[in-house]
Amino acid sequence: MTGRATAAPGRTVVAVAHRGDPYRVRENTLASIRSAAARGAGAVETDVRLTRDGVPVLLHDASLKRLWGHPRQLADLRAADVAELTGGGVPALREVLAATDCRLQLDLPGATPEAVRTMVGVVRECGAAGRVYWTGAPSTMLAVRAEDAAAEIAMTWKTVVPPPPSLLAAVRPRWVNYRFGVVTSEVVARGHRDGVLVSAWTVDTAHTMRRLVRGGIDALTTNRVDVLVRLLSR
Repeated sequence: MTGRATAAPGRTVVAVAHRGDPYRVRENTLASIRSAAARGAGAVETDVRLTRDGVPVLLHDASLKRLWGHPRQLADLRAADVAELTGGGVPALREVLAATDCRLQLDLPGATPEAVRTMVGVVRECGAAGRVYWTGAPSTMLAVRAEDAAAEIAMTWKTVVPPPPSLLAAVRPRWVNYRFGVVTSEVVARGHRDGVLVSAWTVDTAHTMRRLVRGGIDALTTNRVDVLVRLLSR
């Protein structure tokens, strides 16, 4: 089973590819997603934002500058403008769902409730809800939960202080997704007692991967998915 390997009897760890395979192929592109899947990723994390005309596309930053050399804000551009400026390099979410069959973790930076409604709607229309799960800030994940009672959620959490029970009850995440530097075996054990799986981002050194796997982590997000897959398969 690619991307998942037994870390201890009865336990598996999911290898999540961060924005695809960014050290080899430009992040958040269809080619990068395919590269990560080919290297054994159990899931591929991608970022989704809306264009000015309401089309969900894959882009982490608010502008095209870093990746595509154009200092234009995505929110100011129509989908057709984005396609022209990037030579079709920024794929629409609908295109990615149609062209791939891998599991996708959709991160929604800065998404409003209206944007979340659009994104959840596209996933539903594409019949992809069974292989998509969502990650982001608690407020964004509350919006996802409002739109889809059955959505699988990996709620982002950045501190060692645990999410309050009231928040867990409202969001009903399957995962709590921590910044890796705050994750200890105690944090993982506490999450399991709370009834959630624990994941960590973004882990790029084999030393830290091994530490977290030994500590009981359930999933790791990495820019080096091939390294993680090899480590998990040993």
